[in-house]
Amino acid sequence: MKAEDDTGFRDFARARTLSMRRTAYLLCGDWHLAEDLVQTALFKLYRAWPRVKDSAGFDNYMRRVLLRCWLDERRRPWRRRENRDGIVPETEHVDRIPGISDILVDALAKLPSKQRAAVVMRYCDDLSIAEVAAAMRCSEGTVKSQTSRGLTTLRQIVDRLDLTDRSNQT
Repeated sequence: MKAEDDTGFRDFARARTLSMRRTAYLLCGDWHLAEDLVQTALFKLYRAWPRVKDSAGFDNYMRRVLLRCWLDERRRPWRRRENRDGIVPETEHVDRIPGISDILVDALAKLPSKQRAAVVMRYCDDLSIAEVAAAMRCSEGTVKSQTSRGLTTLRQIVDRLDLTDRSNQT
């Protein structure tokens, strides 16, 4: 592209980006996606700039490119599964740890936070009761009770999982 065309495109982009962004938002209802659509449309317009810069219907062409970018985005299979209501869903993500069974990791994920912390620090990290109490900023008695409750809950969870596995095998 010639230097004068490059300068012309920059001027165009500065002048029209905000209106394109508003249009893209009205199309998709999401500011982040609107930004992405505008960037994609500007890229496509940049490639076509030498051919279309002097045409009478350039504004319509620009809107059509933006609309096609949005339609292309909607056609992507992963977009159909996304929820774009602005609320980020809270999902649990548990990384699998080598040497620790998946059943234990799943069971630990179901424990209340204090019980989980006490059990993990006490038995997985092999800390003493005093060290766990200092880490959790609580008394040693609290650590003992949280650990006891945590182990009881873990046994119940593992028993339920074991019963579920047995019933699935028959």
